[in-house]
Amino acid sequence: MIRVVIAEDHHIVREGLRVLLERTGEVEVVGEASDGAQVLELIRELRPDVAIIDFAMPVLNGNQVLLRLKEGRYSTIPLVLSMYSEPGIVREALKNGAKGYLLKRSVFQELMLAIRACLNNETYLSPAISQVLFEEQTNEVDEANMKLTPREIELLNLIVKGYKNREIAKELMIAVKTGENHRANIMKKLKVNNLAELIASAVRLGLAKLDGQ
Repeated sequence: MIRVVIAEDHHIVREGLRVLLERTGEVEVVGEASDGAQVLELIRELRPDVAIIDFAMPVLNGNQVLLRLKEGRYSTIPLVLSMYSEPGIVREALKNGAKGYLLKRSVFQELMLAIRACLNNETYLSPAISQVLFEEQTNEVDEANMKLTPREIELLNLIVKGYKNREIAKELMIAVKTGENHRANIMKKLKVNNLAELIASAVRLGLAKLDGQ
């Protein structure tokens, strides 16, 4: 039996979720909370398998709850159930430890899919969320490709492969100073501050690949 707590400030939504979950025969709702502080207390006390967390709650919001769960290293798996589909909010929730992100307009069967996926150590995103994130990344890639010159993309690939300044200069048959200027321009265009951020951004945007990928 999967032990679940529900954090949702609307009583009728909370009650509906409990009834639907328990009807499956797979889930036992061991606690309900109407704000973020309450759900943290329930998790500390009951140690459920999964916590279904609304994003907009009084006292502590969803992000604050996620951060405290992450800091406390609880075994409970946080699954966000929210009305918000903005990419920035979703990314923040995932960064703060959410194992899944589901929209409230989803059908109930999808919630069960998300719970099972999270218990199998998989991240679950609503198809609508995945589409929003994909479109955002596609726009970023298009924008980055328009910003960078072919020469800069060539140099960026060498940086990601681990080439040093002198090696890049030799490979591209340019002066070391020219290569350094290209790198500075790339970092400015991609809005990154150091080499680690530059490589991560290049890989994420598909502008370059790490060895072995």
